Amino acid sequence: MTTTSAVFQRCISPECGSTYDVSQTLVACPACGDLLDIAYDWDRVAPPKTWKDIEANWAKRTNPLNFSGVWRFRSLFPFASDEQIVTLGEGQTLLQQTDHVGKFVGLDSGKLHLQYEGMNPSGSFKDNGMTAAFTHARMVGAKRAACASTGNTSASLAMYCSVTRLMKAVIFIGSGKISYGKLSQALDYGALTLQIAGDFDDAMARVKEVSKDMGIYLVNSVNPFRLEGQKSVMFRVLEALQWEPPDWIVVPGGNLGNSSAFGKAFAELKELGLISRIPRLAVINASGADTLDQLYNVHNVRWNDGNYPRDTIGEYYAKMDAEQRKASTLASAIEINRPVNLHKCLRALNDCDGVVRQVSDQEIMDAKSQVGGGGMGCEPASAASVAGAKILREQGVIAPSDRVVCILTGHLLKDPTATVAYHTTDQENFNKVLGSRGVKRATFANRAVAVKNDMNDIVQAIQLYG
Repeated sequence: MTTTSAVFQRCISPECGSTYDVSQTLVACPACGDLLDIAYDWDRVAPPKTWKDIEANWAKRTNPLNFSGVWRFRSLFPFASDEQIVTLGEGQTLLQQTDHVGKFVGLDSGKLHLQYEGMNPSGSFKDNGMTAAFTHARMVGAKRAACASTGNTSASLAMYCSVTRLMKAVIFIGSGKISYGKLSQALDYGALTLQIAGDFDDAMARVKEVSKDMGIYLVNSVNPFRLEGQKSVMFRVLEALQWEPPDWIVVPGGNLGNSSAFGKAFAELKELGLISRIPRLAVINASGADTLDQLYNVHNVRWNDGNYPRDTIGEYYAKMDAEQRKASTLASAIEINRPVNLHKCLRALNDCDGVVRQVSDQEIMDAKSQVGGGGMGCEPASAASVAGAKILREQGVIAPSDRVVCILTGHLLKDPTATVAYHTTDQENFNKVLGSRGVKRATFANRAVAVKNDMNDIVQAIQLYG
């Protein structure tokens, strides 16, 4: 189908480039099977000419759309009318400069910033994209919405369904592959939760089949509208930095939705003349879920103007299947072997002069403790960004004087089990939760001090340790 609309869906493959109306519910190009973008004829949709046009929205924040940290930037992804938008006040997040964590990474004073997406209503960055996907679901009259999830997507979808009562949430999770902090949200918000035998990749395959067969709206990040909302994370970073791009954006790599969205955001802002340069992008895998790192750094897979080596990717996946290789990391939010946005991420890495690295669970947990010590507690997957920045600094890829923004994707309480195990004096619990994942030591543990129920002992402990 070809559309003449100013806003449309377009295949990311330059060889195909097929376009489709936004009224269609698609998760892949019907013509060639590749991923889809939401695209705009900027000459017809009147984007902001300067950042002052965006700033004016905050002065009118009694309007819920302007209060939202996503929708106040809606002129940069204008696919819905104001009347169609569903918002729960998402995107009220913080860019925090921190020398405590900056010193750990190896940066000069004033150079490290943490973008804390755990402040979203459901506790993770997913709300940025879910509000956009949910808005489109409402536009097309969906009655049920589904996702496969390692936890955060399910919590976000269930929340939007529960609060708005516009549709029913159906959630697919793998066996034992979701933290209680996240599972509790989906259950409490009333979602239909299906726990299948398998991991996230198995759940993703099944939810795509079921959604297609039953006409259920799929909200995973293979949905191009999800990524339009996630672009707003970068808009808020720029807003906090007074519209001056940083030198680096460092983000955990799971399904690669964030990295893809960020690359699209910067490419569009450069096209519109709202920024003069694009920051570099670093995508950080967990070592136990390192598909992107292997393809990018070992097999030299690149975007190559859309002519990325499909055979190489297919052969790598086939080998994973033959070896029955499963992702395994305590950073459950990025425990994904087959990232659905791989192709878009390759494009983002190209546009942003990007790099890819992997970090161990030990490095993730040590970085997580430093983020927590700086007062910005996060779930393990979030800390991959800080651990990755530290490695890139040690390798000399990031300079000590570079201004670096690490994305913290989820709240500390998303996975309290890992946090308590790291800091505990209970060696059995440490071994069960962390030791089994290759974490050998709690380098920066803050252990509770056992004291008698005695005033003198308590005072002595405070004087000794406080």
